[in-house]
Formats: sequence, structure tokens, C-alpha cells
Amino acid sequence: MTTVEPPTVEFPFRHPGEPFPPPVYADYRYRPGLVSCILPDGNRAWLITRYDDVRTVLTHPGISSNPEHPGFPHLGATLGVPRQDQIPGWFVGLDPPEHGRFRKALIPEFGARRIRELRPTIQETVDRLLDTMLARGSQADLVADFALPVPSLIISTMLGVPTTDRDFFESRTRTLVAIVASTDEQRDTATRELLRYLHRLISIKQNWPADDLVSRLLATGVIAPAELSGALMLLLIAGHETTGDNIALGVVSLLLHPRWAGAEGVADELLRLHSVADMVSLRVAVQDVEIAGQLIRAGEGIIPLVAAANHDASVFECPERFDPGRSSARQHVAFGYGMHQCLGANLARAELEIAFRTLFERIPSLQLAIPVEELPFKYNGVIFGLHKLPVRW
Repeated sequence: MTTVEPPTVEFPFRHPGEPFPPPVYADYRYRPGLVSCILPDGNRAWLITRYDDVRTVLTHPGISSNPEHPGFPHLGATLGVPRQDQIPGWFVGLDPPEHGRFRKALIPEFGARRIRELRPTIQETVDRLLDTMLARGSQADLVADFALPVPSLIISTMLGVPTTDRDFFESRTRTLVAIVASTDEQRDTATRELLRYLHRLISIKQNWPADDLVSRLLATGVIAPAELSGALMLLLIAGHETTGDNIALGVVSLLLHPRWAGAEGVADELLRLHSVADMVSLRVAVQDVEIAGQLIRAGEGIIPLVAAANHDASVFECPERFDPGRSSARQHVAFGYGMHQCLGANLARAELEIAFRTLFERIPSLQLAIPVEELPFKYNGVIFGLHKLPVRW
């Protein structure tokens, strides 16, 4: 166990103009033991930056994802993982056995067979969006016109939500994941509006069930209606913002490296490279544990930094290089790891693969409309990405 006094850094770690992941992540990895940080509420949390350490934290039985435990790290009053008394059914904040109840009910809806059946719908959605974009002229904002609508329309279809409500979901989700651009009051309002809508949707499906995810979940009776709205809100946010940001950032990488467009394995390498959901896997120790020689006491917060793990050179050679041919690409932890691994991994991979292939097949002359260094990156969000992506063809 290390006897070196651990260094403490300030939160947040991203700064406008710097590359992502933040260069300091590499410095944290090479230091002995761990690094701690001071959160906005003044409490301290341990930062986990090495690949093996991140996987250990995400599977350790003495480490919890439940925000009701004392010492759980909070990124802000309305950011991070809500408690069950705030949003019932937000199952990523649950430990076994309750977490398993939700996951078991949802796995069939996101399994390989279901996603194979959904691929024609994804393809049709991507083609329809590109038809509309091309009909408008020879330039577009690929975030607003393509990257965000793809996952939004797909998850809306899965839930049985009218596509006319896409703008509502997108605007409320953007408000919820912005660290600086949104106030606590604005995020509270967006949360209430989303939950109110989902309550109405569930009531409709109870009376008029259809062939959709909500109706099937209600039919099982495993998840109570009062919990289902929170679970659906989690699916909307997790499946919308992260995939949209991965599409947008992935397009930038493929425009800079066009020979890889349509290559096998490109989606996983882009997921590893960009690691947009860097700070979502918040944890707290519920017993004394040792990570990287550092004693973490019960009640101390832990933040596994996914982007740091996915850029660990001991696992991914030259991690800053975009290389879909690397054999280790699929080992990334962009979807998390262990029992909390993202349920939507199969869906996200299918959306990314179809979106990239179709976009570059249909618009081979696609190019950035502004220099890369002028692109407006989301330095102030829980999820990293782009506010806009101006392109022309």
C-alpha cells in the first residue's frame, strides 16, 4: 500500500481549447497510487484512470453505484445519479438484487436478436434523414440534422413515442446533461417535463397496448408503472445524447481519415477513441478497498474515468491514434464493464455502423465547412461531444 500523500486536483478536468481526453489523464496514470479531486460540493473523490483499475472498480462487490450511500460523489445539485426517492426506476443507481430485476426485464429489448430485427428501421430512418438533408441544399449542421435525430427517432420508435415529439426529447436532454450551460432550476424543470410526458405515455399504453417496448414491459409486470417512467427516462437520455455525440465526433474522425469509412470495426475504435461518457460511472466504497495500492475507505467517492482507461497505452498502443485495425479496439470500456455495462451497446453499434456507412456512401464529397480547430466542442457537459458540426458537399 502506498505511503505517498495522494495529490488533489480541481474539478472539472476539461478546459476549452484542450484535446479530449484531457492531457492530465496520462499524468494521473503514471503517478503512484491514485489522484483525488475536489468536487463542486467541496467533497473529495478518488479518480481512477488506469484500464485495469477502472474494470476492478466497476466489478468490485465493496463498491456501490447507489447514490443513497454516504460519500457518493455528486457533480452538482441536479447532475449525476438521482436517488430512488427523486426518480424511481433510475436503475443504474441500484445494486443487486434490485438492479438485476430491471436488467433482466430489459435485456430482451436490447439483445442481439431484437436489434437485428430493428436494423431495417434504423436504415430507413438514416435514409429518410439524409433525403431531407440533401433536399435542403449543399450544407447542413450534421449534429442537428443527422447525429442527434438518428438515435432520438430510433428510441422513440422503440418506446412507441410519436416522432413529432423528437424535438421535445432532444431539448430536454440537452438541458439535463449540460454542466455550465444549464442551471439547476432549468434541469429540474426539464426533468419534471420529461417525467410528466412519460407518465402520460405509460397510461396510454396501459389502456391501449401496442407492439412496443413500453407495452411489453407493462405486460411482464416486473417493473411497476411508477418505476417505469424513471427507467424510460434513463433509456431516453442514455440512448440519445451519447450515440448522437459519438456519431458527430466519429464523422469528424472519418473525414480526417476517409480511408476508414465503412471499415469493419470502425464503430468500436471510435467509441474507444472519443469515450464521450467519461464521467457517468460514479461509485462509492461501502467497505474499505485497495485500488492501485491506495486504501479507499468506506464512504469515499470514486470516479472511474472511462476516457482515461480507453487511452491507457498499456492496453491500447498509441491510444491517441485512430486505428480501426487494432485488435484491442473491442476491449474498450466505453459501455462500462460488469453488471452495469450499457444495455444499449448492441443498439449503439448498429446505429453507428449504419449511420457512418450510409452517410459516406450517399455523400462521398462530404467535408467540414469550418476548420477542425473552430468546431464548438462540449467542454461543459457530462457527455463530451459537439454543439454543432457544419458540413458541406
